[in-house]
Amino acid sequence: MSIQKDGLTIAIAIATAGRRDILTQTVVFLNNQQRRPDEFLICPASPEDIDPEGLSAYDGAIMILPGSAGLSYQRNLLLSAATADIVVFFDDDFLPAADYLGEVEKLFASDPTIVIATGHVIADGIGGPGFEFEEGRALLAADVPGGAPSIEPTFNGYGCNMAIRMAPVRDRAVRFDENLPFYSWLEDIDFSRQLATSGRIVRADRMRGVHLGTKKAGRSPGRRLGYSQVANRVYIHRKGNMPLHHALGGILRNVTSNLARSLKPEPWTDRRGRLQGNMLALRDLLTGRIDPRNILDM
Repeated sequence: MSIQKDGLTIAIAIATAGRRDILTQTVVFLNNQQRRPDEFLICPASPEDIDPEGLSAYDGAIMILPGSAGLSYQRNLLLSAATADIVVFFDDDFLPAADYLGEVEKLFASDPTIVIATGHVIADGIGGPGFEFEEGRALLAADVPGGAPSIEPTFNGYGCNMAIRMAPVRDRAVRFDENLPFYSWLEDIDFSRQLATSGRIVRADRMRGVHLGTKKAGRSPGRRLGYSQVANRVYIHRKGNMPLHHALGGILRNVTSNLARSLKPEPWTDRRGRLQGNMLALRDLLTGRIDPRNILDM
């Protein structure tokens, strides 16, 4: 495997839970990267979440960091273990274009004010039934970037593909908030806004990929996620990392969507569970007991 020796060093970091087979497919797919990572780190929530034999088809060394359930906790383990200049977080079902890491390197080398960059998601299965692996690969293969490269400011990185400059993270000991448990809904926003005082957060359309949005084990049950849709926004707003209009607008969208779709829910989404969680969180908000960690007791 060819490793970058000069300039910025780059690590790929993946936190995973309950999606052993898709993780293996994604990791093997990452053999496509023209610019190879200097480090590759994976943090599974449990030993059963990885297939060592399957991962051996990746053409390079992988460091496995044993963890436990909780996306923020897992991401923090990865941050602490990485020694590279740039850490690129990929979800275990994100398929990047072959030049993704190369574009990351060019972008961060060209502008030292950038602290977080998130790419262009060609297709995102998170809002629907999700894409099968081969379907996602076909969508990626059909993609043809057009026009001049676009680099635009954005409020936060999108956690499924997010490149982070590690110097300010290390200098300021910035971490993902572990008070956002399990799936850690919106942890990417909270982390991004913590780092925003150190530099620019951008969306770069030459960093491209497909997010499969896999609907399998490892995601929070509907009631927990519904509670988090309200409680996490309230918590992040109170920390000062989310404007009030942003928090209220997001809560209203989620509650309205869950209410409307609970009458005829999609097969892949527990709308009624989410709505129940929304209502529990609103009750706790009114009684002063709202806390993202309440889902630990659900």
